Amino acid sequence: MLVIYIVIGLVALVFIAIFIKFFGLWFRALLSGAYIPLGKLVGMWIRKVKSRLIVDSRIMLSKAGINIESDLLETHYLAGGDVIRVSKALIAANKANIPLDFKRATAIDLAGRDVLDAVKTSVNPKVIDCPNPEKGRITIDAVAKDGIQLRARARVTVRANIERLVGGATEETIIARVGEGIVTTIGSAETYKDVLENPDQISKRVLEKGLDAGTAFEILSIDIADVDVGANVGAKLQADQAEADKRRFQAVAEQRRAAARAREQEMSALVRENRAKVVLAEAEIPKAIATAFRNGNLGIMDYYRLRNIQADTDMRQSISDEGSSKETEDKE
Repeated sequence: MLVIYIVIGLVALVFIAIFIKFFGLWFRALLSGAYIPLGKLVGMWIRKVKSRLIVDSRIMLSKAGINIESDLLETHYLAGGDVIRVSKALIAANKANIPLDFKRATAIDLAGRDVLDAVKTSVNPKVIDCPNPEKGRITIDAVAKDGIQLRARARVTVRANIERLVGGATEETIIARVGEGIVTTIGSAETYKDVLENPDQISKRVLEKGLDAGTAFEILSIDIADVDVGANVGAKLQADQAEADKRRFQAVAEQRRAAARAREQEMSALVRENRAKVVLAEAEIPKAIATAFRNGNLGIMDYYRLRNIQADTDMRQSISDEGSSKETEDKE
């Protein structure tokens, strides 16, 4: 019996300790109109759920007129969600008359989006810089048809679309689409002066394309904050093209010159070859003369006349060579 009394006493002490531990939370929830049974508080403690967090969230929701069962809050906590931010988002949406139920809010939170920030953005639109300076670029560069580069900077005012937060594209998509629209609009302008005179044409044309389709935001306005004139890209490209053409023509000329030199060398070799043939042919003359003497076809007087003619020819040739050399020296 003593053992039984001891066991009963220990059990009673455990119940008293548990009651003391959770009585404050239970009583605070009871007085706040967000009643949670004591057994559920103990169950939260066993399941390693922060009961104080659940109680605080339920009290906030109850005071705002939103009735969410503690089991749903506990389920969201166990799933890794932020119960406090979800509760604050529900309260903010309820005050702003934004349709947002607990299921959608938890889905947005578990998807990795800040549901409270989304509700605040729905109430108070925020401004997105395009391009994002944090990415290392401060302007969007584009070239008009006349070759002049323009550097633009835009500010996009967006409002969060609660219904498309799950599965909708993020701010980076908005920035990319707006940047693409700016580049297209500037690129289609005839001259850069048209863009500088009416920069609002950029925002109008970009808005007409419906860039917020499939995103988690609704674009309210696109304002061109600044447009600066950059480099003359067209002239630079033309200069580069002219330089490339010059090098190409120089290469062609060099190729032709090399071909001409090769042809000159071939002709020089051909001249030497023909001269060699002439020398060989001249070497046959004495043989032919000797044969003519033996056969009686050539007399001694004929031979002397042939030698005189040859001597006159050599003399005239030497005189002609001296005259040519003097003319060359005078020219030099």
